[in-house]
Amino acid sequence: MTDEDRFDVDALLALPRLSGLALSPDGSRLVVAVARSGEEGKKLVTALWELDPDGETEPRRLTRSAPGESGAAFLPDGSLLFTSSRPDPDAGPDDPRGEAPALWRLPAGGGEASLLAAPPAGVDAVAAARDSGRVVFAAGSHAGSESWEVDAEREKARKDAGVTARLYTDYPIRYWDRYLGPRERHLLAADLPAGDAAVSDPTDVIPSPGRSLDLVDFDVTPDGGTVVTGRRRDGDDLRERPFDLVAVDVATSEQRMLAADGGDYGSIACSPDGRWVACIRDSPSGPDAPLSRRLWVFDLGSGEGREIAASLDLWPLAPVWAPDSSAVLFTADRDGRTSPFRVELDSDRVTRLASEGDYTDLCPSPDGRTVYALRETVAEPPRPVALDATAADADPRPLRGWDPPPLPARLERVTATAGDGAEVPSWLLLPPDASADSPAPLAVLIHGGPLASWNGWHWRWNPHVFTDAGYAVLLPDPALSTGYGQAAIDRGWGRWGDVVYGDVMAAVDAAVERPEIDQTRTAALGGSFGGYMANWIAGHTDRFEAIVTHASLWSLDAFHGTTDLGVWWEREFGDPYTAPERYREHSPNLHVAEIRTPMLVVHGEQDYRVPIGEALTLWTDLRRHGVDAKFLYFPDENHWVLKPNNSRVWYATVLAFLDEHVRGAAWAQPELL
Repeated sequence: MTDEDRFDVDALLALPRLSGLALSPDGSRLVVAVARSGEEGKKLVTALWELDPDGETEPRRLTRSAPGESGAAFLPDGSLLFTSSRPDPDAGPDDPRGEAPALWRLPAGGGEASLLAAPPAGVDAVAAARDSGRVVFAAGSHAGSESWEVDAEREKARKDAGVTARLYTDYPIRYWDRYLGPRERHLLAADLPAGDAAVSDPTDVIPSPGRSLDLVDFDVTPDGGTVVTGRRRDGDDLRERPFDLVAVDVATSEQRMLAADGGDYGSIACSPDGRWVACIRDSPSGPDAPLSRRLWVFDLGSGEGREIAASLDLWPLAPVWAPDSSAVLFTADRDGRTSPFRVELDSDRVTRLASEGDYTDLCPSPDGRTVYALRETVAEPPRPVALDATAADADPRPLRGWDPPPLPARLERVTATAGDGAEVPSWLLLPPDASADSPAPLAVLIHGGPLASWNGWHWRWNPHVFTDAGYAVLLPDPALSTGYGQAAIDRGWGRWGDVVYGDVMAAVDAAVERPEIDQTRTAALGGSFGGYMANWIAGHTDRFEAIVTHASLWSLDAFHGTTDLGVWWEREFGDPYTAPERYREHSPNLHVAEIRTPMLVVHGEQDYRVPIGEALTLWTDLRRHGVDAKFLYFPDENHWVLKPNNSRVWYATVLAFLDEHVRGAAWAQPELL
């Protein structure tokens, strides 16, 4: 393999990371967020770029600042909203916002961006009314603060006093990598002032919301008169507090309940004609009632709702409306892909718009003929494309800019058979020189979730970096993987240690029968739920030469009380206080005495989904039982490893650990450790 054919971690980190595609109201401009590694490799920096929807001109950069910009959304006049923590040029050193992101506006004709809204706690989400241009944004403030100035004064008083303590009276108190509160999340509506003036007196859509707007999605009708939002129900039983769906009159704050049936409502999208709202509904679930996810629409006039695309046995994602409000476009995981679909509102007829690839950020054109999107695959990073919005299984038209790099690995779709006869699909990647005469060692990468799938490009667990290092890579989709119908969810629900484990092993058994793979040199690796499965594998088989477990669950009963949303796990495993049997039956820590395989433990201090205590307990248990192990600790990372130089260390350490135990090489500690 020549140097030009290499795809190591440096090649991976040099690629631009595209996200957040947005289309202007007239369909003439596409904007996308592009993240790249900063010059020193200490962080990713995001900027907004403009694309030509016709694909005739090269992309051009619109924004530039050290903090970066993201969250692009167009206004009716073609001006562009975005969020950024860039400093307010008029605020000086005493800006109370600090590094919190503010809302900015870039004129349609270009020029300098102007500050639109800068609440002290920052802006975390934005929706713009399609016709009126009214903007609704989410921002936190201390309870009882009648203005941003008062909120800033209260926060400054805490800071000046050196007080960092927070008093909580509700649950949850944190999410992924941040603590919720002490500020309450509010939805604020504002009619945009002329010129480059800032918003002065936004309307509080739901005054005194408490914690009911934490984590919810929202949208605004085209006239800006109604905000449709999720709202967490209050109640003493934490297990019975779903996200209801409500419509709120902006002028009066009057709320109309659209759905309060125990389901969780999110991914909210109001139709262009203002009549409908589309959303995703997660069903109430329990240990004996697996979760299901369906697409719903509600008539904003009558309040009546119904499921659409009911015939499609897949989980829908991210609905958007056709420009004439006659159809809803959405995506769904499907057999190792994420396909775009269109469902007609009157007939419920579903059309798959493309068969290959993983699509996100669907943007229908105003004439209804084209849908723009970001497309990726297991072998290709995200890039912008255009699709025929009405044809079935159309071929995408790539837009100019960010051509994918050549990747030498051979990619195949393979299928194994589990013990109960169920099919277990996987992606298999082989190094270009793997053959029967020179079989490659195998790295089995187990996805997180567990309600997820190997269906696109991956920045953390990029299989091409492993194939570049000479490893064949297996990406199995066991039970609980999305994209294989509700039966695949039902089959693995609460059955992590038997059904899901059995599926992974069946996929491995089939893969090592290939002559290009050396069945005597294998490793299992996974993060989050994949890390759980790596831990479970370690206690139940000695067939692997090495195991890497990242951000992993170790003790399920302890995890329930320390994770950010512990109550949610009761939906699958039940009440740990009165019926702990399922937790104990599937908890890896109870099998530590059986572990013989060398293990690499990886964890970030700021991970609140799987707290660092899981890794610390795992590490203690491994060392106490004499297991050959190493612990890679990131004090400044969360559930993921995001900083480029930390990512370099991650890949270097993981590959060195595999080389030591799978290939018998001498341990080579990465230089920066």
